[in-house]
Amino acid sequence: MSAVLPEPGGKGAVAAAVAVPRRSRVNPKYLPLAATVSLFVLMATLGSVRYVGFFSAQVFLNLLIDNAFLIVVSVGMTFVILTGGIDLSVGSVIALTTMVSAWLLEKHGWSAAIVIPLVLLIGTAFGTFMGVLIERFRLQPFIVTLAGMFLARGLCYVISIDSISITNTFYSEVSQIRIPVWGTASLSISAVMAIVVVLAGVFIAKCTPFGRAVYAIGGSEQSAVLMGLPVRSTLVGVYALSGFCSALAGVIFTFYMLSGYALHAVGLELDSIAAVVIGGTLLTGGVGSVVGTLFGVLILGIIQTLIEFDGTLSSWWTRIVIGMLLFVFCLLQRFFTSRAPRS
Repeated sequence: MSAVLPEPGGKGAVAAAVAVPRRSRVNPKYLPLAATVSLFVLMATLGSVRYVGFFSAQVFLNLLIDNAFLIVVSVGMTFVILTGGIDLSVGSVIALTTMVSAWLLEKHGWSAAIVIPLVLLIGTAFGTFMGVLIERFRLQPFIVTLAGMFLARGLCYVISIDSISITNTFYSEVSQIRIPVWGTASLSISAVMAIVVVLAGVFIAKCTPFGRAVYAIGGSEQSAVLMGLPVRSTLVGVYALSGFCSALAGVIFTFYMLSGYALHAVGLELDSIAAVVIGGTLLTGGVGSVVGTLFGVLILGIIQTLIEFDGTLSSWWTRIVIGMLLFVFCLLQRFFTSRAPRS
């Protein structure tokens, strides 16, 4: 039996053409990331046009230097939010890291080669403990990490209620090291560490089974279970990763401040969540990227830089602008996800 082909220009050809679905050229889930990058470029262009000296390599590298600890902690927060969870303990873990480091270095004379791995282990264990509670007992991440926030902050006050200055030679030297990039522009060791963490985060998210499981759980945990993915270990793993990133951010913060204090990084968890959301990651999970989070942090940094260059605005305008951006990006996320094709 021979197939009947529609005549050229006939009704059959028109019907066949109509029957072919038109594919969208741009996946709507990438639009928030595109909006984030576009906003950063717009702000950088505005500052370069309006303020003398803004368009320089060192000004943009300072965004990485001054926000290195926020970049690192936000990478860990990205993985948590991608699964549909949240981690409110990151700021307190940073403070605990600075306090433990300062206490062991200054009060007990420990070597930095022992202190740094130890605080990283403490942060990872702290995150793992919260992850086990969340996964094993099916507790809400908000409540568990809120308890973790109070616990870590309280432990800081147990160590000392006063600030402990760090005079350790290694920490002092690392905080002063600058790596030449181009001309007179340079990067700090902390900024380089942040870039390495971002690259590692991108690799883990896109090129490993763990990363694919994170996205699957965020899309639908029940579907991930039916697919045979290691849901339980992945959920524990993202909080362990967040704890590790928080502790590493605490080490970077210690290089930056050269002190340990219980009130360090108060409210930093909110800045981290804001950077992740502005970077295009959905709070419901399943959609987002580490690169978007990086640009989210850079946007927070460039807002503060613009206000400093202006010189007439209060520093509180940074919070006001960030709040307005969060409202806008939440609405954009709702709009873009409502237009996403349903399978």
